[in-house]
Amino acid sequence: MNVNAKPLSELSRLIKCLEIAGTPFKTEPQKLITTGNNDDEPLTVVIQSGLTAVHRKSDELLMGIARAPYIHGLSAWINDNYLEYSLIAQTPCTGFYLPASTACELIQEAHVWQEAFCWLSWLNHLLGKRDIQLIGNNSYSQIRAMLLNMAEWDDALRSKIGVMNHIQRSTRISRSVVAEVLAALRQGNYINMSRGKLVSINRLPTDY
Repeated sequence: MNVNAKPLSELSRLIKCLEIAGTPFKTEPQKLITTGNNDDEPLTVVIQSGLTAVHRKSDELLMGIARAPYIHGLSAWINDNYLEYSLIAQTPCTGFYLPASTACELIQEAHVWQEAFCWLSWLNHLLGKRDIQLIGNNSYSQIRAMLLNMAEWDDALRSKIGVMNHIQRSTRISRSVVAEVLAALRQGNYINMSRGKLVSINRLPTDY
């Protein structure tokens, strides 16, 4: 199994299992994905179409861009870690939500715990990978890591996300430093950009 690959087949089975009890929603770009739930009941949110930015609420740090299909708060019936993050639509998004306790019951009835474990393990892998790339590294190393991550995106996704804004929101490195590094990399023909979007990477030096 490729640990970097999104477990789409497992995710599909999970979504099929949960959808029968879901309440649909639609969210416009740049809007917070919210359920309108005013009580304290933990919820599981499933994004079925669109792109969403995952932010850490405590400091608004951008943790990543999630492309549908995506499940947020699958383990919310155990802990409240999901409350630490907010989802902001980057494109029109559709999906559904349901009580986390109901999600747990449906997973139990459908015997898809293996699929749930696979999805949560993949999310944990992404967070661990992000920590390795960013924590304790200098500004250039962080920028380099972010560029390499963006290079793995498909053309459609890269065409929607501005490089400088994405890196600055993800790392909190000053815009002037990010701009300086990007300009130097473009001048050295290490990266190709168009209208602020990453087109391709030719080669990235290890040090700056």
